[in-house]
Amino acid sequence: MRRGLTLLLLLLAATLGAATAATAAPVDTVKIDGVISPVTLRLIEAALARAQSDHAAALVIQLDTPGGLERSMRAICQRLLNADVPVIVYVAPTGARAASAGVFITMAAHVAAMAPATNIGAAHPVALSGGVDKESMKKIENDAAAFVRTIARERGRNAEWAEKAVRQSVSITEREAVQLKVVDLVAASLTELLDKVDGRTVKMPTGPVTLRTRGAPVTPIEIGFRDRFLNVITDPNVAYVLMMLGMLGLFFELSNPGVVLPGVIGGISLILAFFAFQSLPINYAGLLLILLGIVLMVAEIKVVSHGVLAVGGMVAMALGSIMLFDAPELDFRVSGWVIAPTVALTAGIFLFMIAAGVRALASRSAVGAPALLGQVGIARGALAPEGQVMVQGELWRAVARTPVEEGSRVRVVDVNGLTLTVEKAGEGRAS
Repeated sequence: MRRGLTLLLLLLAATLGAATAATAAPVDTVKIDGVISPVTLRLIEAALARAQSDHAAALVIQLDTPGGLERSMRAICQRLLNADVPVIVYVAPTGARAASAGVFITMAAHVAAMAPATNIGAAHPVALSGGVDKESMKKIENDAAAFVRTIARERGRNAEWAEKAVRQSVSITEREAVQLKVVDLVAASLTELLDKVDGRTVKMPTGPVTLRTRGAPVTPIEIGFRDRFLNVITDPNVAYVLMMLGMLGLFFELSNPGVVLPGVIGGISLILAFFAFQSLPINYAGLLLILLGIVLMVAEIKVVSHGVLAVGGMVAMALGSIMLFDAPELDFRVSGWVIAPTVALTAGIFLFMIAAGVRALASRSAVGAPALLGQVGIARGALAPEGQVMVQGELWRAVARTPVEEGSRVRVVDVNGLTLTVEKAGEGRAS
């Protein structure tokens, strides 16, 4: 009897456990890698909204970043600090890093974790666009230090180390991060992470919440086409190519009104480039040098400088391309493999146009009055000295230098308006 009752209770417990597991709240995950930008902010906002609508037990942000824009980083930290869903930032996979802006985002999470062989730190602010004096840079540094301190204290993490990461650019490994209480734990996989954080209580705006993540179903949040597209065009290389393509397209349209297609492609490319530029730290000196290079190449077509303007334009364009994005620590720069062919192709197009223009000026016109020079015609009456001649199937008024009989062959030696000056082309008469 007791044995039967015990078996019944065990069966009932197993059934309830299975039902509970089947109805457990999911854990949503999103991968964030690359430079922190406005597109990253959009992705995290969308992930938080999705996790809230799914009634998720937690949102795991798998992070791997060299840093990024301060404005986007602050907005992301603000969203995480006020999130209605527990957020776990997981610096992964192996070999990943949370540098610069990634330090702030990691410390703003309710739970911070790292995979083996990862690192965190080097959060000193960088003036990407130049032109920042020493005093202004000091203000930026103090502001960043205060911000990271308040985040660390809010989440119960090591505020002293966080300030050192900003002021001294210190970096540490995942094991050191746990020892110094910069992050909460090390996990080799997402499953291990969810097992380790299960039962942990985190502070939410509405009060303490205990995480129930062990065995929870994991739901990856896919990045939509729009966000993938925006992420592609905000790549410095793509933005640079779009800008150059836009300038060339508009130049061809203005040079040849009515072609339409180059203008349409150029306009779309420039608008996309401008969108990307608002998300990227531009060095305006580099942008101005590129514009100057285009102007010099256009001027070469209009002004005879024996190639001086064209060479100057190519040099200005190459220097501007190198300077346009100059933040290698954040991967914000145009690759030399993109600059070289783009500048060479642009210069080649302009030089081809210059050469074609020179050839056109040097060659005799194939149409109009100048094309009549040297042509042979037939006198349609005696020229003594005026009369009419037939040249290229058309009847022209003509003046002969010496008298010409009707039907004689004549050669055009000059054109004055609609009057031709002719001379005998040799012996013989036409019928």
